[in-house]
Amino acid sequence: MSFRSLIQEMRDEFGSISRHSLRSRSRRSGNTPREAAVGSSDEALQQSCWARLPSELLREVLVKIEASESRWPARRDVVACAGVCRAWRGVMKEIVRVPEASGKLTFPISLKQPGPRDDTLKCFIRRNRTTQIYYLFLGLTEALADDGKFLLAARKCRKPTCTDYLISLDRSDMSKGSSTYIGRLRSNFLGTKFTVYDAHPPYNGAVVSKSRSARVIGLNQVSPRVPARNYPVSHISYELNVLGSRGPRRMNCVMDSIPASAVEEGGKAPTPTEFPLSSLDSFPSIPFFRSKSARIDSSTSQSSTEKEERLVLKNKSPRWHEQLQCWCLNFQGRVTVASVKNFQLVASDEIGPGNQEQDNVILQFGKIGKDLFTMDYRYPISAFQSFAICLSSFDTKIACE
Repeated sequence: MSFRSLIQEMRDEFGSISRHSLRSRSRRSGNTPREAAVGSSDEALQQSCWARLPSELLREVLVKIEASESRWPARRDVVACAGVCRAWRGVMKEIVRVPEASGKLTFPISLKQPGPRDDTLKCFIRRNRTTQIYYLFLGLTEALADDGKFLLAARKCRKPTCTDYLISLDRSDMSKGSSTYIGRLRSNFLGTKFTVYDAHPPYNGAVVSKSRSARVIGLNQVSPRVPARNYPVSHISYELNVLGSRGPRRMNCVMDSIPASAVEEGGKAPTPTEFPLSSLDSFPSIPFFRSKSARIDSSTSQSSTEKEERLVLKNKSPRWHEQLQCWCLNFQGRVTVASVKNFQLVASDEIGPGNQEQDNVILQFGKIGKDLFTMDYRYPISAFQSFAICLSSFDTKIACE
């Protein structure tokens, strides 16, 4: 029996048990079917043979499924397994590892966790000029762009004094009052300085922004238990360009939530393990898991972030190509169109004259079509942080190019 048939069989069994239990429960209590629905669903799961599967056998089966479904779209089967019942979900909490260790994006919380240490996650961004919406996809093949697995969406909002990019887990609802809202990017008037805000604390003790834009969203829009706020996680600045209108941009990114030691061997970056409780109710079909097998000591990283020097990323300086008469960077074939927006970010370690820059590119972004761009990132930054940094490259900048 195939795995899809197995899942379908479980769904049919749950449905029949739930309907039978619902009818009998409503007859006994005199309640309406809607009132009896909550209790009957729990009772149906307890009666199911899948919930009573021996733990040793269950774990062995789920481990094989998780190991075999290494890439999307087949990886949706791993998510389906976690939604079968409470016992299956508990096992998946121990099996599914964070992107740092596995190099995989499985659940939505993975977008807030640092990327893999030894490899890069290859993504791409599609731009809709008409609606001013940007979509982030995970590449499913080795091609520069394919159908992709949708990850994040951002909507550009122009204001008299600044520009906001609202970032959401939902491609159709990107309002700040939505439960899928996870953060935003805000620019200054000139478009030379940007601040990335996380809607949830990136680590324990994170300080919420005290600006007017940090007001708590109305309680009728978001659960009052954990209101969405603005926690600054990084600051991006584009320097004035002294090379003239044809020179490349120069940018610096100060990662407020990541210590500078994170890029060193054995260094740690804060790794959130679950969304706040208010987000759980908004995604009843999507489990947000804590990975016990690959859990990182986030408390150490959180305390060290406040004491240690913060990580600073800067764009790698391009070289002038005499034959092509343009500035060039080696994007390893991932960028095909010359653009002032293209960049590679490396960790800044006070590089002086005569010293070579690092080759360990943490984030690279480049153009491959009219409204198509590649985005490749790795540890210690996350998909959310990478997407926000790349969005800053789209904004108009005065005296920077």
